[in-house]
Amino acid sequence: MTVLHRWPLAPGEEPSGLAFDAAHRRLFSVCSNEKMVILDADDGHVVATEAIGHGPDACAFDPKTGLAFSSNGRDGTLTVIHEDAPDHYTIAATVPTQVGARTMALDSKTGRIFLATAEFVPPPAGTDAPRRRAMVPGSFTILVVAPQ
Repeated sequence: MTVLHRWPLAPGEEPSGLAFDAAHRRLFSVCSNEKMVILDADDGHVVATEAIGHGPDACAFDPKTGLAFSSNGRDGTLTVIHEDAPDHYTIAATVPTQVGARTMALDSKTGRIFLATAEFVPPPAGTDAPRRRAMVPGSFTILVVAPQ
């Protein structure tokens, strides 16, 4: 195993999730500055940049539907981006989920998205919310988002 290339993700900053479209050789990277950067997997050039929600964590791609997903935990949304062509993308939907729903899995058979989250303890009055807050015991939840 050897690193063959290093490709910049600008204009994306602080990437957290990565997905791959094998048929069209595209990499989808979700970044903390609310951008999904889409790269050519062969030479690393940026083919598109799409707006996503705040606090992304995971990314997935469904080759059956041509949909790329970004779970955005800080604003509680799931951004759905359609691959119209290998170099052209459009935002198909912004699905409300729940604040904190960041960890994501895609069921490639059904197209369902699973998101893990919980209720969070509010920050003390008059203070800035810490980046990670304590979870309310017993509030762990799996959200299921199904295609229509």
